Amino acid sequence: MDFAPSERAAGLIEEMQSFMDSEVYPAEPVYEAQMEALGDPHGHPRIVEDLKASARSRGLWNLFMPHRTEWTPDPVPNLDYAHVAELSGRSLHLAPEAMNCSAPDTGNMEVLALFGSPEQQDRWLQPLLAGEIRSAFAMTEPDVASSDATNISLSITRDGDHYVLNGRKWWISGAASKRCEVFIVMGKTDPDAPRHAQQSMILVPRDTPGLTIVRDLPVFGYQDREGHVELLFEDVRVPAENLIGEEGSGFAIAQARLGPGRIHHCMRCIGMAERALEAMCRRVSSRHAFGRALAEQGVIREWIADSRMEIEQARLLTLKAAWLMDTVGTKGAAIEISAIKVVAPNVALAVVDRAIQAHGGGGVSDDFPLARMYAGLRTMRFADGPDEVHRRQVARTELARYRP
Repeated sequence: MDFAPSERAAGLIEEMQSFMDSEVYPAEPVYEAQMEALGDPHGHPRIVEDLKASARSRGLWNLFMPHRTEWTPDPVPNLDYAHVAELSGRSLHLAPEAMNCSAPDTGNMEVLALFGSPEQQDRWLQPLLAGEIRSAFAMTEPDVASSDATNISLSITRDGDHYVLNGRKWWISGAASKRCEVFIVMGKTDPDAPRHAQQSMILVPRDTPGLTIVRDLPVFGYQDREGHVELLFEDVRVPAENLIGEEGSGFAIAQARLGPGRIHHCMRCIGMAERALEAMCRRVSSRHAFGRALAEQGVIREWIADSRMEIEQARLLTLKAAWLMDTVGTKGAAIEISAIKVVAPNVALAVVDRAIQAHGGGGVSDDFPLARMYAGLRTMRFADGPDEVHRRQVARTELARYRP
């Protein structure tokens, strides 16, 4: 195994570091000021478009796509992207979107590139790749345990040349933004089919009659700019050509979509952990208690040492999973993806928690980014499958070694 960045990746990493240092970090206070001036928690500040233009000019655009397509003739391997994505995680609310590499658009673009019809690609994929619009992925439901995707109950019923959708969804990330113009919706087309062939995916434009945004759900009191919403589908009618792939292929498409998305989250988690560790080290080096710097206290040094060791372990597992995805495919890397999907958010949470403790009362305030980082990271233990489901997968594979 060789996890070193390729020559191409080394150039991208250097460019990304320059982008972060010279533009993204300085843009963070500008972003906050522009958001306050807009007076809309789901507004779109000008600084985001400025950063997008710069990232594109630097060649830091759509790097998430590992598949060779007509839009990505020279894709960046997962292993190389991992190093760049980690840096983007250090400013999660700005850098990924600036690079057109933020969820849920990345997964939706992969779905459309791999499974969409030419018409669907022209209508939706092209503007997504250009960063002109946003999208959402509507799978999770409030009335069932959505950790088992076969439980979803929203109905997708054929009616002549159309499909009619009825049901509820919630925690649909990105849907609060007016720039979100289309939803990829997963529901059941045939409840009587085999368990993993009941589901289908279909494109639903935002302005389709019968589709209602019920509410925007806060996370620990924080409102994300793109939002997490509850949706109500009441006789929502869309053309039959909006179906992605074939009827009954929704579960398989979801698995193809979620694998890369999971590891992208993990890559960014490492970057968030690194920034939290950096904040902790700076804080304890500048504060004194009981006659000496906090950095000289034994317990603080344990926090720092444990954080560094945990980050390094998580990074290595992330890189191994990315390397396997490049060499044996997402299916062959499934267990490593599940493992890192548990490890990375939990490591990042632990590091951020220590950084909060080191900052004292300031750590839980909005004067520092740590509280918001913690709120966002805590959701990662649910997003794209909860910890318990991924642990189940790892344990099943491990126990299979001992079966006769």
